[in-house]
Amino acid sequence: MAKNQQKNVAPENIEAVTKTEAFIDKYKKHIVYGICCIIVVAAAIICYVQFVSKPRAQKANEALFRCETYFQADNYDKALNGDGQGCIGLLKVIDDYGCTDAANLAKLYAGICYAQTEKWQEAADMLEDFDLQDDAVISPAALGALGNVYVNLGDNEKAIKTLLKAAKLADSDSLTPTFLLQAGELYEAAGQTEKALALYQQIKKEYVNSMAYQEIDKYIERVSK
Repeated sequence: MAKNQQKNVAPENIEAVTKTEAFIDKYKKHIVYGICCIIVVAAAIICYVQFVSKPRAQKANEALFRCETYFQADNYDKALNGDGQGCIGLLKVIDDYGCTDAANLAKLYAGICYAQTEKWQEAADMLEDFDLQDDAVISPAALGALGNVYVNLGDNEKAIKTLLKAAKLADSDSLTPTFLLQAGELYEAAGQTEKALALYQQIKKEYVNSMAYQEIDKYIERVSK
């Protein structure tokens, strides 16, 4: 069911992910904010559009929605751990409602919360545990977030592999070139300019309608010198 829910993400929210900054220094303190928008939309879909009849799943959806309110307000501690009142927290949703769609999405929320508070290893653990689907938006965005986390953990090689996987899974004019561009910048940072150039040329050839295409020539020129 998660796959069907993820495919229903509103098209206007896809563009938000393309507004991410470049890697390296710019990603030392900030995770991809556009991903947060996608997660918020996904939670709304789970809680309102496909409100299931099974009591356990319904309770999980309701609990996730309360967490999402704090998440959207950038109150990551209460989103994760609850407020001692009506919100039990994402970690409790995961523990209490395992194997539900809401619990799986809670892992993605939790990973972003940890990343936003620079708890990179905890973020990696959560995002790695998120159950990917074959959708073209949320799962690629989750992989993109995980790539960011790997950069902050100092594992650029794993970050590149994750971003390339995200680009392939997305297969879109918005997300794919964004992830390819980020992977290219990491290749540049590692001195692998030929691999970076190949990714930049792929963007120029295959994604002419993307935002990345508008400035890709300067990247190509930079690594071609």
